[in-house]
Amino acid sequence: MTTNRVEAFSDAVIAIVMTIMVLELKVPHGDELEVLRPLVPIFLSYVLSFVFLGIYWNNHHHLLQAAEHVTGGVLWANLHLLFWLSLFPFTTGWMGENDVARLPTAIYGLNQLLAAIAYYVLSRTIIANEGPDSTLGSAVGGDTKGKLSVAIWAVSIPIAFVAPWVSVVFYVSVALIWLIPDRRVESKLTHE
Repeated sequence: MTTNRVEAFSDAVIAIVMTIMVLELKVPHGDELEVLRPLVPIFLSYVLSFVFLGIYWNNHHHLLQAAEHVTGGVLWANLHLLFWLSLFPFTTGWMGENDVARLPTAIYGLNQLLAAIAYYVLSRTIIANEGPDSTLGSAVGGDTKGKLSVAIWAVSIPIAFVAPWVSVVFYVSVALIWLIPDRRVESKLTHE
């Protein structure tokens, strides 16, 4: 199977997840600026999750562009990633609706950690199928950026039970690490 079909399906799932998230934003009743105040944590959690979905979408695109073909293992690894991404509307809404309370913030971080692990598994599954000298294998290398992100997520989850806003700072730091797209794969594809 070619990667085009997997990429199109994944694009559709991510687009639906983004749509669900925006539909969860409730329109305030009233025409004063003050009615927006309770929506600030909800909106900020939405923005953070939207950025993460954009990062996943961008890097997923490059990941599949580097893959030569898709196996059953790659399909399952991709579904594993999409499962965790599909939970973003729930964990995003729960954290935002509860003003960044301890448990919802920790669960949000856990969801992000599991999505990051799933992305790592997907990339490693593709590399295992195509070899370490493949386009993706040589571009990703040791994946320091990915491992650092997983470590930050793992540390931020227990911190959420003590200082949830500190965890949010960690969450934003992971977004900033990945906000500049990972050019390793893109540059490798350009050179080949």
